[in-house]
Amino acid sequence: MFSAVDVIRAKRDGGELTTAQIDWVIDAYTKGVVADEQMSALAMAILLNGANDREIADWTAAMIASGERLDLSGVGKPTVDKHSTGGVGDKITLPLAPLVAAFGVAVPQLSGRGLGHTGGTLDKLESIPGWRANLSNAEFIARLSDPGAVVCAAGDDLAPADRRLYALRDVTGTVESIPLIASSIMSKKIAEGTDALVLDVKVGSGAFMKDAEQARRLAETMVRLGDAHGVRCTALLTDMDTPLGRTAGNALEVTESLEVLAGGGPADVVELTVALAREMLALAGKPDADPAAALADGRAMDAWRAMISAQGGDVDAKLPVAPESEEVRAESDGVVARMDAYAVGVAAWRLGAGRARKSDPVSAGAGVEILKTVGETVSAGEPLLRLHTEDVSTFAAARTTLDGAIDIGGSTAKRQLIMARIGG
Repeated sequence: MFSAVDVIRAKRDGGELTTAQIDWVIDAYTKGVVADEQMSALAMAILLNGANDREIADWTAAMIASGERLDLSGVGKPTVDKHSTGGVGDKITLPLAPLVAAFGVAVPQLSGRGLGHTGGTLDKLESIPGWRANLSNAEFIARLSDPGAVVCAAGDDLAPADRRLYALRDVTGTVESIPLIASSIMSKKIAEGTDALVLDVKVGSGAFMKDAEQARRLAETMVRLGDAHGVRCTALLTDMDTPLGRTAGNALEVTESLEVLAGGGPADVVELTVALAREMLALAGKPDADPAAALADGRAMDAWRAMISAQGGDVDAKLPVAPESEEVRAESDGVVARMDAYAVGVAAWRLGAGRARKSDPVSAGAGVEILKTVGETVSAGEPLLRLHTEDVSTFAAARTTLDGAIDIGGSTAKRQLIMARIGG
């Protein structure tokens, strides 16, 4: 029998927690034996003193063991998932899941909702009339067999310890701990039962990780965790100083994703979608597959229509459009040298596209449309952004957020979207 206070003291004093201590504290916290204030103290001790690879692997295993681990062996196809650490305009899951499924690979994509300046995949898809996020485990597995891709909310029985700890970290200043971030992400992904996983770790102002070296550490930790638990992993470090694509907002991002699936769309969204698809297909045993060709010839769009229809979505319905819009115009001639992703994300949130608390509603049509992005020439008075909202009173706060967020100069360096590859 262990004591929560003894476990806290061990980590507070820079010690190494044993496997038995970790198993006990996670199980006891899940059952309510360890109180929130005790787990808060332990989380802070981990943030301040770190954890080694063995401790992180044990912590992850204990969180997986707190719930069920899905068995996808009956799907009859290789399974591979993608996880992004989140950013502004990051709609990649929408075109990516059906694109990979078009090659006969099953994509089990358990996704979340937006909070603050980062958008949520489920919020985006719920702007499609009829589409539903909540599926039973049986429905989830059935959709993996046919049509081959499913995007839905995680069930309550997957890593329930993580659900409790995630909420606690958010209010105790311990979100930034790499051991806790890595174990949180990977416990859910491993419990999901996928054979392989590709990680998109964002770096920059609009990302959770602002520093490239910290992002690399996180990616390396997660790849090691996957390998330790029998899930093959690779990771890409990708730029999030500038918003991804031309939109930030729910229905706006669905529309942009449809452009990509139709063989068009913004170059950066296409580049990252194809790069991640190649990583996923290689892990699924299809290294010679050509995802760019499947975007061009309509196979990915066919898979999208099947995926959305299978979850009740009306693929032919018109998407919601916000009734009010307003433009942000350039103050001088030149080239867009910088567009702060964080500011654009917060502006979209203030317009109604995001939420401050998980219980808040979101507006399907609200958000920011990017008319001129980094590297493009603009004239004084020309529109840079178009703001969309249901409530005109939100324009003032959005504009204030965007003050100083865009620099116009003489030239700019070419954006390096994919910064590094890790694993494999």
